[in-house]
Amino acid sequence: MRKFFKGLTAAMAVFSAVVFGFIIVGERRIPDEFNIVEGAELNIGMFYSASKTSEGEQKEQNVSYSFANEIKNASDVEIKAFRLFPVKRAKVTTNERRYAVPGGEVIGIRLYTNGVIVVGIDDVMSETGLVNPGKAAGLQEGDIIKSIDGKKITQNSDVAKCFENSGGNPVTLQVTRDGKDITLIFRAVKSATDGKYRGGLWVRDSSAGIGTISFYDPETGIFGSLGHAICDVDTKTVMPLSGGDILTAHLKGVYKGSPGVTGELCGVFGDKVLGSLRINSDTGLYGVLHEPEKKTPLPVATKNEVQPGEAEIYSTVENGKPEKYKIKIVKVNLNEDGTKKNMTIEITDSRLIAKTGGIVQGMSGSPIIQNGMLVGAVTHVFLNNPVQGFGIFAETMLETADKIKAEIDSLSPAA
Repeated sequence: MRKFFKGLTAAMAVFSAVVFGFIIVGERRIPDEFNIVEGAELNIGMFYSASKTSEGEQKEQNVSYSFANEIKNASDVEIKAFRLFPVKRAKVTTNERRYAVPGGEVIGIRLYTNGVIVVGIDDVMSETGLVNPGKAAGLQEGDIIKSIDGKKITQNSDVAKCFENSGGNPVTLQVTRDGKDITLIFRAVKSATDGKYRGGLWVRDSSAGIGTISFYDPETGIFGSLGHAICDVDTKTVMPLSGGDILTAHLKGVYKGSPGVTGELCGVFGDKVLGSLRINSDTGLYGVLHEPEKKTPLPVATKNEVQPGEAEIYSTVENGKPEKYKIKIVKVNLNEDGTKKNMTIEITDSRLIAKTGGIVQGMSGSPIIQNGMLVGAVTHVFLNNPVQGFGIFAETMLETADKIKAEIDSLSPAA
């Protein structure tokens, strides 16, 4: 009898540990919010179930099956492990299916900043010795100078001109740092080299490069690309957008990637301007195409519909047009708060590996297609393993793109 109770105690301990483990895993991995479409499945695993209260009656459904109609307009559901043990509550919202045309075309990008970014702070040799006006004023690398004495700054030369004309008198800088506006007092010093008043600042007002279109709306022309922000190469600051455009681009070759070495698509800008830029954010670069092609759009997957498994990307690495390449979605992270690690992907197509070595710079934004749906875009490569990288959900990118439509709608005259 004693052995029986010992065995029963051990079994109960194991059972409790298993249940506790599923509760912890579920709490961490199951999102707090779900967006689903009519008829779609709420995929959170075969060991979990969800229930909602409707007109005083508790309705429970196994979440491995479609029950979008059951929870339409429900404010929340309760997630349980093994139908018994509470894990968490989650909000579920049903929406209409979204559609977008997948891209894959390589583009040239010209971006102009709203203000100038401080990328370096140097000493100035004055008549009395080395002086650092930037440090004295409290400037830091990555600061964005928006105006000097009330004059809007739009390009590098504006800064030098203001300092030269100051005569060494203090000027007021309006600066943005980490998203917050601050005011600094700056005093340029007279250079012993040429007698001009200088600030010792290195600033940047623009950026240019090669990227890939992720998707666009054939009706509005609104597009998304890159899947990540354009950042200053020195300070890693997201470049504040004042304007810019995308152009045709012509590939001239590929620097193959290898462990420890990031590859790159090499190209030159064409003459045709394809569209204008409107947003530079953590989720990508967005704008409006001037003449969108009327291609057939694909359904856009919700985050919940993206699953580990076989998929493909559309990317341009030769011949001037996108081609399909096989990949594998290794991991999907529904609870990732950021936008850079929504999914881990791996290039499995031997053709692409032979051409590029894996994911290279310029492929950022390549759309990811799974089960006939647009599920995301390539964003980053693993430096030590270029056949693997990260992707962002297409649903997340569309949420940012919708801001452009809202802005356009707000400017449209009332009917």
